[in-house]
Amino acid sequence: MIEINALTKVYATAGLPAVDNLSLHVPAGSVIGFLGPNGAGKTTTIKMMAGLLTPTSGQVRLGGFDVTRQRPAAMTRIGAVLEGSRNVYWSLSAWQNLMYFGRLKGMRRARIKDRARDLLTELGLWERRDDKVGGFSRGMQQKVAIAAALIADPPIVLLDEPTLGLDVEATRTIKRWIAELAGELGTTVLITTHQLGVVEEVCDRVAVIRQGRLVADLPTRELLAGSRERDRYEIRVEGAAPPGFDGVTRDGVTTITLRVDAPGEVYDLVERLRAHGVVLQSLTQVRPDLEDVFLALIQEPAHA
Repeated sequence: MIEINALTKVYATAGLPAVDNLSLHVPAGSVIGFLGPNGAGKTTTIKMMAGLLTPTSGQVRLGGFDVTRQRPAAMTRIGAVLEGSRNVYWSLSAWQNLMYFGRLKGMRRARIKDRARDLLTELGLWERRDDKVGGFSRGMQQKVAIAAALIADPPIVLLDEPTLGLDVEATRTIKRWIAELAGELGTTVLITTHQLGVVEEVCDRVAVIRQGRLVADLPTRELLAGSRERDRYEIRVEGAAPPGFDGVTRDGVTTITLRVDAPGEVYDLVERLRAHGVVLQSLTQVRPDLEDVFLALIQEPAHA
């Protein structure tokens, strides 16, 4: 559904490519987290996907349509929320924005009304539907932008920092929507965010870029399982840490976190602790989270 082939963008003022020979294919119905540090090229890539920037070279195809050569057709395939951009018209009310974007997508008026009512109600904005968006808080404006992106149920949704400024309840609603879009409607969703817990929870695949180049593209579970951090263990003992061990003591219990090169080494650690006469309370393998994996990836240089 999303095909990015050898995509490159070089800004004349910078000289170096912001996006460098990037290729990424996302099948229909997938939810992919598109991650990278600040300046990695995420937003530039999304703007090229949304037809807001022209690639220096390479190609983006959305639903089979080339964004550069078949832009009008490609744009009918997507709904987008771009971080840091004015995604809706502040001089219009929330209701007027959704009516406008619905008509722009070719929807019938009756259908727009039904869809707009559902979206604004779920986001807690129904009572404010006739208020101008310019008077809303940052979080409320983000809600309207997300509703506008979803008004026509597009087959592809691009979400750049979708939960930025949202409260816990609204964030939970967005995560539920993403799951429903992919699971029930077969929508393809691409998300960029610094809230890695959201990605780990809703994305079935993760792509990571650094310095404009792809450094990882794997199913989320596979990416987490392949982390070297899988061999960390957390040991809780009564009292202080014995000599040779560092730990954090709280309420008379010390937590010691250690890495081992092979699973069998954990038994040696336990025996060493017992030799000091400590009382072992628990032993737990520490599962890596996406933040651990992400930091490890972006600290390594991109491959030439």
